[in-house]
Amino acid sequence: MKNWIKVEGRERRHKIMRKKIVGTKERPRLSVYRSLSHFYAQVIDDIEGKTLISLSTLSPDVKDRVKKDSGNVKGAEALGIALAESCKSKGVTKVVFDRSGYKYHGRVKALAEAARKGGLEF
Repeated sequence: MKNWIKVEGRERRHKIMRKKIVGTKERPRLSVYRSLSHFYAQVIDDIEGKTLISLSTLSPDVKDRVKKDSGNVKGAEALGIALAESCKSKGVTKVVFDRSGYKYHGRVKALAEAARKGGLEF
């Protein structure tokens, strides 16, 4: 029961945040989702309704880097670096960070800082 309340709270916070955060062609939205064992990130243009880039710790290029560390901070850092590289190849340098209602702490923070180190501007 307690876990369901946490999920509902996160979804409510995400709804509130999404009213303010919009991804454009010049500055798409970087959305993250974390599960217990994996981490997912998408770069989205909300105006056209298209996902430009989608990566997770299950993606082949990221999976080789993380091996068993797919659900922890090391996996999030590897995903952030891979995401920054693929954004550069697509010509995306600036993004709006959408933490999806999660606290900016731990794995979410590690992904954001690794993406910044990789060259993305938030």
